[in-house]
Amino acid sequence: MANPIWIMTSAFDTLNLDQTIAKATEIGVQGLDLCVFRRDGSRNDFVATHLDYENFGTEEAKAILDKFNSHNLRLSIGAFENLIGGDPIHRVKNQNHLLRLIRMAYLMGGDDNDIKVGTFIGYNHELGNQEGGFEKNLLEYQKVFTPIIKYAEDLGVTVLYENCPMEGWRSERYSGSFNNLTGVLAARKLMYELIPSPNHGEIYDPSHDVWQHTDPVEVIRNTDMSRLKRIHVKSTRNNPDPFWGNMYPNQAVDPILAKKAGVPIPASSWDRHHYEATLPGFGLGDSMDWRAFITILKEKGFTGPFEIENEAVLSKQTGNMGAIVQGCKAAVMNMAPLLWELGEQGYEFPKSEVKPLFEISRRDIPLVTMDKL
Repeated sequence: MANPIWIMTSAFDTLNLDQTIAKATEIGVQGLDLCVFRRDGSRNDFVATHLDYENFGTEEAKAILDKFNSHNLRLSIGAFENLIGGDPIHRVKNQNHLLRLIRMAYLMGGDDNDIKVGTFIGYNHELGNQEGGFEKNLLEYQKVFTPIIKYAEDLGVTVLYENCPMEGWRSERYSGSFNNLTGVLAARKLMYELIPSPNHGEIYDPSHDVWQHTDPVEVIRNTDMSRLKRIHVKSTRNNPDPFWGNMYPNQAVDPILAKKAGVPIPASSWDRHHYEATLPGFGLGDSMDWRAFITILKEKGFTGPFEIENEAVLSKQTGNMGAIVQGCKAAVMNMAPLLWELGEQGYEFPKSEVKPLFEISRRDIPLVTMDKL
């Protein structure tokens, strides 16, 4: 069974859904992970909103399934925010938005159509600064997400956590840069014990472990494969640093003092660790062995999509649509020999593996919010 290649639509935040689908067809992928962020959210980095979440019912669900089937594409949806920490007002809005996305996935068939809902957990630093703060965050996660996952399970929808530590979510004036609970495998395994439902799992992005000097092959070797539903295709090129080392984040100090001492300091809250975001096969090489990574995934029976998340400095971060598309095309070509069989036209996703979405008619259900669960 050939793994499909999808695109996460954050790279096409300047395009509407139809324009994004046209780019997906040009690039030659088999699906889209649709970003459906809150329009009034607090994030402004790599976010997009490709479905009208405020006006989504049974007719809209049917129209999306028809649209994607007409283009031989499959889909998931997601929004990646802080759901257990940060500003309390945004925190509740983020939780309610996740519930909204779960309802949308349900209306489009949920697990019957392999339409998952992606999210972050986030981190609560008020708890994290206390003794035992990491475990207190785990317990906060259990409190917040137990009713969310129960709601998803009742509707036949699976929620997926992505593993970015979100190192730029706090000011560089703070010494730590771990801002998303799911940023390490240990946390994810503990989370499944705290909420032992089959209806949550993970989207694994190996690039985040690469810059943490952790081997993604060993992460997969120790991952419960029943939880792993998606792989992000994104790379990093690690850049050794003689000043701050590569274990801990860069620290902010007085700029005048730093200049006198000849010591670099963070240029922004995201400039905490020494790596450059890349895409496999486009421009710079990276610090990851993709062949070894895909080999262990195949050995362990992973059959899900590989989703291109384009945040590359030479592609998405140029702001140039041509370079964005080029980066995605290069990633597809780079992954094709590792994922697909060789045929008359080279390495192609087999037409026999193109599976249409089921045209499911679901009973409409009202929106729910956290205070009602």
